[in-house]
Amino acid sequence: MKKFDFATAEGILFTDQYQLTMAQVYYKMGFYEKEVQFEHFFRSYPDYGTHKAGYCINAGLQWFMNWMRDVRFQKQDIEYLRNQKESTGKRVFEDDFLDWLKSNGSFENLTVQAIPEGRVVHPNVPLTVVQGPMINAQILETALLNQLNFQILIATKASRIKEQGKGQLLLEFGARRGHDRGANAGVRAALIGGADFSSNVGISHALGYPPKGTHAHSMVQLFLALGMSELDSFKAYADIYPDNCILLVDTIDTLNSGIPNAIKVFEELKKKGHKPLGIRLDSGDLAHLTIEAANMLNNAGFPDVKIVLSNELDELNIWQIITQIKDESQQRGIDPDSLVKRLVYGVGTRLITSAGCSALGGVYKLVAVHDSGEWLPAIKVSENVSKTPNPGNKKVWRIYDNRNKSTADLISLKDEKVDEQDKIDLHHPTDHSKSRSFARQDINTIESLLTDIYKKGKFVYDFPSIDGIRKQRESDLERLDSGVKRLLAPHYYHVSLTPSLWQEKQRLIKSLYKS
Repeated sequence: MKKFDFATAEGILFTDQYQLTMAQVYYKMGFYEKEVQFEHFFRSYPDYGTHKAGYCINAGLQWFMNWMRDVRFQKQDIEYLRNQKESTGKRVFEDDFLDWLKSNGSFENLTVQAIPEGRVVHPNVPLTVVQGPMINAQILETALLNQLNFQILIATKASRIKEQGKGQLLLEFGARRGHDRGANAGVRAALIGGADFSSNVGISHALGYPPKGTHAHSMVQLFLALGMSELDSFKAYADIYPDNCILLVDTIDTLNSGIPNAIKVFEELKKKGHKPLGIRLDSGDLAHLTIEAANMLNNAGFPDVKIVLSNELDELNIWQIITQIKDESQQRGIDPDSLVKRLVYGVGTRLITSAGCSALGGVYKLVAVHDSGEWLPAIKVSENVSKTPNPGNKKVWRIYDNRNKSTADLISLKDEKVDEQDKIDLHHPTDHSKSRSFARQDINTIESLLTDIYKKGKFVYDFPSIDGIRKQRESDLERLDSGVKRLLAPHYYHVSLTPSLWQEKQRLIKSLYKS
């Protein structure tokens, strides 16, 4: 059997065919050295149907940049393209273009600016800015969107789950339901977004985190099939892992079998000087079972044993579970706040697949062309005004009010020194009737968001650890209004243009209609 060629499938040919056919057009037209600027941004927050996000978490940059640095057109890639034929039998790619790709086919001549990973980000704000020769920048599009959009999507989902879980321990359990090896990228994004650990062993070790997990129903089933009991299976697990004992208690009957048997095992562990860790609930009315389990564990002298919840969890049903627990637990004489602090969430399918919103609408648009010593703005006009990108070479600023809360992201022309202005004017990106202003005394800080990442084949940025990225996320979320973070109907966060950029955009739109 022929070995599958992963090097070709996941190398520089991890792109769309139209990127390469356009690249040949650019080559034939002599545009292959024309310097251009593309920008990556998303147009709207993830909408999960029942609820919608009010912010996103940037992620995926380091992995993408490592890929971009390492790939180039190899001999087998060129030969593959050389053998492509049209329906008429004519070759798709000609020798002169392929020779150019062989000599120039890498991304080392590009420059990249980006908003760092872990930052809170919003629609229409340039997240990744690519400058360089037209062909190279064009071919980059597919891989950039594939890698960055997915990790942003999963990091955002994880952050919302973490928020609704009141910051309690969050375990990523999604490898079995993930989209092939995209599950690995999903783990990294989940860790950035708020997951504390993952059950996925390989990627956890590669990222420097210990994998976490319990056991499956199959372990109990095996013991039962061999004529033994649920209690026997629990004892066997506890004998091997006395200091890491979390027991899945819902294989037979959660309240009448699973939890009582777990308590018996915990009592034996306690006598031997070990501290039981927890139980896991994976089916049924999780809120009701959590309250009953807490009551049984408390009465048995185990008030600190954790209760791990799993089974199709996401931010919405975690919110519902906590709401029900707070409503009902006091009736049983249980402190609801203490109970919530005992909870651990094992979140799988709905996190790793971003259930309800399976893709981020991130795009990669040409916004400027360098010609005759200057950057000329480029624009695409759409009947849907929200899809008309903001043209030109630009900067991105974040404005913090006197509460030190981020109140707006402002996009300006490259040469505008927004942070030095006494009065900041903000214009809605598409509605000419909407604008507002800030006096300098009403502003705590103005922060420039885009950072130099890569210049002509070399990194000029030290990528932080995932722990460092997490701290950045936590800091950004702390400075984000609670209304923007809320689960349902989040408050609208303002992304605005400076008057100069707004006027430039309108000028270009009018010039296209005149032509």
